[in-house]
Amino acid sequence: MRQAFIVFAKELTDALRDRRTLLRILVPAVLMGPLLLSALSGLIASLEERADKREILVVGLDAAPTLKNFIERQTFTIKPAPPDYEARLRTTKLLEPVLVVPKDFEAKLLAGEAPTVEIVSDSANQRAAAGVGPIRGLLQGFNRERAMLNLALRGVSTELLEPIDVEERDLASVQARAARLTSIIPMFVIMAVLYGALTAALDSTAGERERGSLEPLVMNPVPHGALVVGKWGAVALLGMAVALLSSASFVPAQWLLKSDSLQAMFQFGPVEMLAFWLLQIPLAAGLSALLMALAIRSKTFKEAQAGSALVITAVSLMPMVSLFNPGGDAPWYLWVPGLAQNTLMLQVLKGETLRWAQVLPGMLVGFALTAVALFYVARSMRAAVAR
Repeated sequence: MRQAFIVFAKELTDALRDRRTLLRILVPAVLMGPLLLSALSGLIASLEERADKREILVVGLDAAPTLKNFIERQTFTIKPAPPDYEARLRTTKLLEPVLVVPKDFEAKLLAGEAPTVEIVSDSANQRAAAGVGPIRGLLQGFNRERAMLNLALRGVSTELLEPIDVEERDLASVQARAARLTSIIPMFVIMAVLYGALTAALDSTAGERERGSLEPLVMNPVPHGALVVGKWGAVALLGMAVALLSSASFVPAQWLLKSDSLQAMFQFGPVEMLAFWLLQIPLAAGLSALLMALAIRSKTFKEAQAGSALVITAVSLMPMVSLFNPGGDAPWYLWVPGLAQNTLMLQVLKGETLRWAQVLPGMLVGFALTAVALFYVARSMRAAVAR
C-alpha cells in the first residue's frame, strides 16, 4: 500500500501540473450549474411572462363580436396578427399561435351551425406550439358558455352538461414537480465524472507509452498491482473532484433563477450535493479502471482517445433510456453503470429517500467492473515487461 500511495501521489502531482488541461476540465464543471439553471429558468420565466400578459393574436375577429366579447371578458388583450403570420411562424420569427376566425362565424352561430375556427401554429416552433393550449382552453370555455345559454333559454338545467364533478389531486411533491424540469442535471454530473477521469486515465497509460516512460516504470522493483492501484486512485480521485465541483455549482446557481415558481420548487442544498457526490463513487471507480484498460494497449494518446469514444457515447446515452421507456423505471436500471446513477439522482431531486436495495446494485457492478479492469491493466503491464 505504501508503494501504491507513492505512485498515487506521483500521478496526482503530474495531473495537477498540467494546469491548462486541468482548467479546461474544471472551468466547465464550475460553470455548468449556473449556465444550465440560468438557461432553464430563463425559458420558464419567458413562458410565465407570456402567460401573465394574456395576449392573443387574431385574424378576422371583427366578424365574431360574440367571441370577441367573451375573450375580452376573460381579460385577454386582443392583438391583430401580422399579414405574413404563416411565414413568420415557419421561420420562428413569430412565437405566438394565431386564432383565425371565418367571416361567416356570427351567421353560422345564429343559425345553430358550428363555425370552424383555426389555431394556426407550427409544431417545429416550440414557443408557438406551447401557446396553443391556452387558446384551445379559451375556445372550450366559449363553447361551454354558449351551450349553457342555449339550454337556459330552453328551460333545461345546465347541470346536464356536467353530470359529474371532477377534481384533480396531484400526489407529486413540490420537489418531484421541479424534477420534471431539472431532470437533465444528473446527466451533466455523470459526464463531469467521465471527463474528469478521461484525460488522466489516458495520459497515465497510453500517454506514458507514447513518451516511452511506461516500460521503464513497470521494470522497477515495484509490484504491478501497486502501480496499477496508484494510477487508478489518482484517476478516480480526479473524476470525483470534478464531480464534486459540478454538483456544488448547482447550489449557488439557485441564486440566478429568474423564474419564481422554479425557485420555489427547486431545492438543492448541501444534502443533495453530498448525495449526488457519493452516488458517483462506484461510477468513478469503474469508469476510471475501464478507461485505463482500454488505453493500456494503445500505442499513442490519439489512439486511446479514439478507443474511449465508445465509452463516452455509451455513458452519454444511458440517461436517455428512461426517456424512451414509457413504462417507468425498470429494476434493471439499477444494474447499469451510468443509468443507475441517473435513476438514483432523479430520486434525490424528487426528495425521496434512497434505500440500500436501490444503491447496492450500482455499487456491486461498479466495484466489480473496477476489479476486472484493473486486473486486465496489471496483466497487460506484466506482458509489456515480458516482451
